Amino acid sequence: MRILMVALAATLLAGCAGSAMNDARTKTPYKTLTSDKPEKIVAQCVQFAWQDEAVFGVDAGAYLQPGKKGGSTVYTRSAESFVDVNTDASGTALSYYAQHDDFVAKRRLAALATCL
Repeated sequence: MRILMVALAATLLAGCAGSAMNDARTKTPYKTLTSDKPEKIVAQCVQFAWQDEAVFGVDAGAYLQPGKKGGSTVYTRSAESFVDVNTDASGTALSYYAQHDDFVAKRRLAALATCL
């Protein structure tokens, strides 16, 4: 029963986050970056970095899902920050989106940069 409730909560969270992400993708990303590392490795690293409670405290949740157009997407609760990670001709391309240009967005960007 508990597993079912966790799965249901994750599905609902993804649905709410999905509309926020779709809206954000119609705008210019907060920052675009590239990496020579494989897409899956970068995405997993970002997820792990964003889950660091010592840095993000109670907001240390990060979720990994398949990307809308391939690749992967790592996102936070309510998609306040998320990054689309895709393979392209030059390596791995990252499009980072943040709902607010604030300290937390910059901190998440710095954590993401450690994965490049």
